[in-house]
Amino acid sequence: MGGVTNLPPGFHFFPSDEELVAHFLRRKASLLPCHPDIIPTLTPHRYNHPWELNGKALQAGDQWYFFCHATQSRTSSNGCWNPIGEDETVTSGGRSVGLKKTLVFSMGEPSQGIKTNWIMHEYHLLDGDCIGGSSNSTGSSSSRKRGHSSIESSSWVLCRVFDSSCGSQVSFHGEGTELSCLDEVFLSLDDYDEVSLPNKYN
Repeated sequence: MGGVTNLPPGFHFFPSDEELVAHFLRRKASLLPCHPDIIPTLTPHRYNHPWELNGKALQAGDQWYFFCHATQSRTSSNGCWNPIGEDETVTSGGRSVGLKKTLVFSMGEPSQGIKTNWIMHEYHLLDGDCIGGSSNSTGSSSSRKRGHSSIESSSWVLCRVFDSSCGSQVSFHGEGTELSCLDEVFLSLDDYDEVSLPNKYN
């Protein structure tokens, strides 16, 4: 899947923060399929430099996207990712659904590293925001399922990596921007996994 979007000709992957969290990350943590299923799962610390993601992560222009498990250590053999600035809240439908952390890649030892132009946006779900996480179902099996969803939501993150010197640090879908037709199609597909047909159609 590395670097290939599998989208029809003429379509481009240009998601907003809300779409990355509410659609892609939320479904990943909820163990539901994503539409389209184009973002791979990687182990970023296996790559010594950010540019080695090329051909491995989903490339969209000069940005790379991938899922990975959340970790306290973001160190590779040649450098590390260090957080910068304040965490940003990601909202959807008027409520907070996730956080966006910003990190910069530094070459060398963590305490003496030299900052580069490589930036990572790391998206996190708020605890319990998985699909079905707010269900009122009873029973031990339902409780175990909800507990599993909570663990999954905290263990998965979605990352966007780019070289800021190449002009990738742009505003992704400013507030109030209308969704494109393709955005609406992708987001509407979420509903099909949550809708139950009346018995007469079953």
